[in-house]
Order: sequence, then C-alpha cells, then structure tokens
Amino acid sequence: MRAVIALASAGGMALACAGAFAAAEASAVEPQPSAAITAAEHLIFEIDHLHEVPAQTELDYAMVAAGEKAEPPDVVRVLVASKGNAKGDAKVSDRGGEHPLPTSGLPCNPVVIYFLERDIAEMEALTGGQRRYFQKRVRLALAEGPKIVSATEHIGGKTVAVRQIVIQPYLHDPNAERFARYTGKRYTFELADSLPGQIALIRTEVPGPNDDFAHPVKTETLSFQAAVSKLTPPGSPAPAKPGDAPRASR
Repeated sequence: MRAVIALASAGGMALACAGAFAAAEASAVEPQPSAAITAAEHLIFEIDHLHEVPAQTELDYAMVAAGEKAEPPDVVRVLVASKGNAKGDAKVSDRGGEHPLPTSGLPCNPVVIYFLERDIAEMEALTGGQRRYFQKRVRLALAEGPKIVSATEHIGGKTVAVRQIVIQPYLHDPNAERFARYTGKRYTFELADSLPGQIALIRTEVPGPNDDFAHPVKTETLSFQAAVSKLTPPGSPAPAKPGDAPRASR
C-alpha cells in the first residue's frame, strides 16, 4: 500500500488524493506512481526518524528564507515528549505557536510534514492553484523514484554524512503555464542517521530566469541546529527546594 504524506483532515496534505486547477484539466495525461513504495518515499516518510530520541528532547531547526517576500528567520521546534516518540505525541511549534499536523500515524519526523504543509500553502497563495494539486505533484515526483545520493554537510562544526534526494515536481507539469515562474522549483531533502531526528536539511529553490539556480528568486531552508534536553515536562510544577536551602535575604 503506497505511503501518503498523510491527512485525514480536510485541506491537509493527503497526497494520495488527486487534485487539479479545474475539473476540465483532470483528464490531462500525467505520469502515474507505481504500486510499490520508492526508496525515496520510504526514506522521507516511512522511517521512524525519532526512535532513538530520548523523552523530553527538543529538536531545533533554523528556518531561513531569502529572496522575494522572504519572512524573517525563525526556529522550528520539535518536542519529543515520549521516548522515541513511542506515543506519537511529538509537537511542532514556531514563532506562531504550536502547529497541529495531519501525520495520520506516519513514523517520520513531523518537521517534514510541517515544511511541506507550509510550502504547499504558500504555493496556493502565490498561484491561486489548489492545495491538492501541489500535493499531488510532490507525491508523483517522489513516486517516480528519484536518486538517493551520498553527500556531506557541515553541522555543528562537524562533517556529517547525509543521503540527499532532489525533486522538481512541476518540471513536466501539463498545467505549468498556470505558474510558469515556478516550473523549475527544486526541493532538496537531506537525511543523516547520525543526527537526532535524522532530518539534516529541507530546502526549496525557485530559480532565476533560464533556470539559474546560482541566482535564485527565492530559497527557503530548514536545517538542523541542536537537540536540547527538557528535564521538566511542560506544565509540571517546579521542583521543591530542599529544606536546608539558603533563605533569600530580606
């Protein structure tokens, strides 16, 4: 059974659902995914990325955008409440607060769903297209079996081995004329077994004229920064001071 990016909720990332700009375009010939789950889909969505993360650990990711209408930098936080996320209760938040996500029991690091949900909402706003259409294009691109390439990244002052997946969901889109400036948009996923949560980087790039990625119109990058131990669960009372603790002076 093919993995889906998730979504029981309406307007979520149910990549298994087909969408289009209009009903008249539904008959357009497009590549169809195979019945088997590709290695790229498995690596991004079906691996239990949080299985070795201790309880009450916060994974911090820098969110940085550059170019047109770029938002200020942010920190995206994934709080892994139960050991290895055994209860599926990891929470994602940014400066806007907590973001409930339609993960539908997927074992992957929820920061993946956070990034894609955010990206697809942005594509909808920029182009006037439908969310489900962009969801479908991402799904098809991953279902076509993109290469998984070994690479390295410098994270926390160390060289980290990563597995890199690159897709261009709109490159051969039959409806590309509707959003021509985004046809070459590139998505890069980098995963590292040695990092807590295993997500090293997720990036989108909108190239400049003539597919110039050296001078992109816009980039958005989420990258791993640190794992922080939260010794006291949120909402718990502060630990009592010992009876012989020094008193505050009056």
